[in-house]
Amino acid sequence: MTQAASDITTYLELSQDGGGAHKFYEVTVSDTVVSVRYGRIGAAGQRQTSSFPTREKAQAAAARKIGEKVRKGYAPAVQGQRAARPVTHRQVTSAPSTAPAVAPVLWRFRTGASAFGIHIAEDRCWVGNQNGDVFTLGHDGEVLARYQLPEGVKCLVADDFWIYAGCDDGTVYDLSSKLPFAAYDIAPDVDIFWLDIREGILNVSDRGGGLTVIDHEDEYQWSRRSGGEHAWMVRRDEHAVYHGHRLGVTAYRADGSGELWHTPTRGAVLFGWQEDRAVYAGTDKRVVQRLAKDSGAVEATYACDSVVYSCATALDGRHVFAGDSASSVYCFAADGTRLWKLGTGGGSALSMQYLDEKLYMVTTDGSLVCVDASDAAIAAARSGTVPVARDVKSAAALPTYTPSATVQTVSSAAASGIVVECVQESGRLRVHVVSEGYEPSWNVQFPRQIRRPGARYVVEDLSASAGGFYRVRGEIRQLV
Repeated sequence: MTQAASDITTYLELSQDGGGAHKFYEVTVSDTVVSVRYGRIGAAGQRQTSSFPTREKAQAAAARKIGEKVRKGYAPAVQGQRAARPVTHRQVTSAPSTAPAVAPVLWRFRTGASAFGIHIAEDRCWVGNQNGDVFTLGHDGEVLARYQLPEGVKCLVADDFWIYAGCDDGTVYDLSSKLPFAAYDIAPDVDIFWLDIREGILNVSDRGGGLTVIDHEDEYQWSRRSGGEHAWMVRRDEHAVYHGHRLGVTAYRADGSGELWHTPTRGAVLFGWQEDRAVYAGTDKRVVQRLAKDSGAVEATYACDSVVYSCATALDGRHVFAGDSASSVYCFAADGTRLWKLGTGGGSALSMQYLDEKLYMVTTDGSLVCVDASDAAIAAARSGTVPVARDVKSAAALPTYTPSATVQTVSSAAASGIVVECVQESGRLRVHVVSEGYEPSWNVQFPRQIRRPGARYVVEDLSASAGGFYRVRGEIRQLV
């Protein structure tokens, strides 16, 4: 970035040994404007900008910000001397299946890298891989679009019709419109393992066994440290957050006010699923266990033949599915009776989801596969009759969307456009709706990297969330 001669920049870092904090904080005073940039060392980070009536007041505000960070242990540093700390990539192995038959795979899409993220909506499928690619496909396997995000898409989570992708760099992107934007930025010292989201409240489980809860404005709410490390499971409903880690599953009140229960599981938890009245924990001791949400009691156990990498259920848990480290997929009755075991036909399933008698899985070889899970298809597969899986290819001119820190400008709002404005509120830059017919006091979940004090933007649509805020649907343009 080119700076004017009068600009004053202070760059600080906090780097702790043993996997602790590794982050930077940079303050630049340019006349009456104070810009703050912060994030993980080695990353671009986030930027916030504030304006002040005079240069003296801007310098005083900057000094206060610097002083706060110094008191927390930050120290002056030279940018670039410390390297970015490597993030955790889930290390998995995959052995050949021992099942006597292969599942009836209808179609297969090879994403090009090991894939963890999956979400199956009513109208399309989403898959994300370690290269940072997120693809959307129709239920028939047609590839519709591609999003190019930073390397390492950990998981895909849905909140009503909003879709979010969590990446290894600690950023969570909203993919609900054509332009993906950074909706949440996790604290630089949190090594994300898994995410869940409900009504704009993001829940993050991490390598150290921590649980962090962040609101729709990307502001910290509360956190807890569970007894076990490597927390690969987090699920949330209106009553609680269910956190699965090396020592079992712990349930916390949704507001963070206390622990509801803790249940040791048979082995370390590697994956989690939920239904209305139960949570399901897949473990490294070859089982999936069903726990009652109200008490944590183990209600059923589903025994597999290898380490369980993923699990899912049919509606209300009438069937339970599991994927193991030996490239097999299982189906159980609700009481734990094994109904079938079949090979996946393409690696071990790292995540899965069931919809309308089809089981969708993402695997260690980077494939999204669609399995016909109807009784008739499975019976035929067990007798050796399976369809020929169709290999899906991307179109040469596939639309590709990437995050951007800039937006197009317009001179006026179309009749259907909704105008929002950036305003300073309690020391933070918020976004409120200007157009009539909306609650003016509600905040709008809006990309932080494009917020500017006093700026107005035009959005195609806004949807109200039960949490008392608005979310953007459609493109964003700056009004000039």
